[in-house]
Amino acid sequence: MKSFFRFLLLALVLLIVAMISAVTAMRFAIHGSVVTVPKLVGLSPAEAERAAVPLGLTVMVERQYYSPSIPESRIMSQWPAPGTVVRRGWQVRVAQSLGPQRVAIPDVLNESVRAAGLNIRRRGLDVGAIAYLPILGVNSGQVLAQSPPPNAGFVSVPRISLLVSAPAPAQAYLMPNFAGQPLGSVNQALLDAGFHVGNVTLAPPDVANPPAIPPQPNPASIVVSQNPAAGEMVLGGATLNFEVR
Repeated sequence: MKSFFRFLLLALVLLIVAMISAVTAMRFAIHGSVVTVPKLVGLSPAEAERAAVPLGLTVMVERQYYSPSIPESRIMSQWPAPGTVVRRGWQVRVAQSLGPQRVAIPDVLNESVRAAGLNIRRRGLDVGAIAYLPILGVNSGQVLAQSPPPNAGFVSVPRISLLVSAPAPAQAYLMPNFAGQPLGSVNQALLDAGFHVGNVTLAPPDVANPPAIPPQPNPASIVVSQNPAAGEMVLGGATLNFEVR
């Protein structure tokens, strides 16, 4: 019996030792996989890589800004901040200085969006966001406004955003009832309003008294039905189909 208890006590001791070893190894592995982010502000991208790579970190230049105080090509900000504890393999995003603004902001107002883009890129700048505004009386694809404005100074970002004209949306109309009107007058009224007449078909003849010669649609034919129907909303320039008798 004493041997059994000795064996049980030895097994318990070994189990405790194994658990302590596992916890120690786990803590070592966890702490070994985290690092402290170094300070990269003020370094060049190459210097930042040399500081980050040995720690298992990567550096990505996410944005570029003009700066009157930070020399060109130097890092001006970073995320995460220096001293932050992160896992190995983490990506540190940085913004790079372009130095003081040396490029004049061109005037691309009233240019086509394509010509404006070429003008902007020719000066070493980038095209930023492009927004479209439907507007009457202006050619589609024409630059209405820009940001920064022409010849602006103290610009922070080397890109120009544009507001460009877009085709004005078609106007909607409430379809009138043309039933009972001659096809000729209906056709002329629609053409004057910018609409189109599509298919014109004959209504089924009277089965009791069919005509000897089937008639053909003509300006004097009377509208029996229409598509779109009366009361429906249609866009300007739509095509209408009629059934006449």
